[in-house]
Amino acid sequence: MEKSHQYGRYYKQVKPALESKIEEFKIFGYEQVKGPELWEYLTKKKWKKPKEDIQLYEIVADILSAKIGDVMNFTTVEAFKLGDFTFNDEEEMKELLK
Repeated sequence: MEKSHQYGRYYKQVKPALESKIEEFKIFGYEQVKGPELWEYLTKKKWKKPKEDIQLYEIVADILSAKIGDVMNFTTVEAFKLGDFTFNDEEEMKELLK
């Protein structure tokens, strides 16, 4: 979990909002999303350009307004970035593209 983000100093204060959002995702069947994934989405995507004078209520509002589709898309892209995808022969690539 990246707490070195500028908003990381608010992490303990907003943890209940994070947990609430995770519970909401679970209700909709997305049990694989955990706190660290949600925090990573927020810090790397939603708050990519942090505001200097942000208020705590703005951070909580961002957490509670996070959409599962956005979080899942971000998580998927990050997983592809970390993966080492190589095709050793042309047949593997053709099979994948079928």
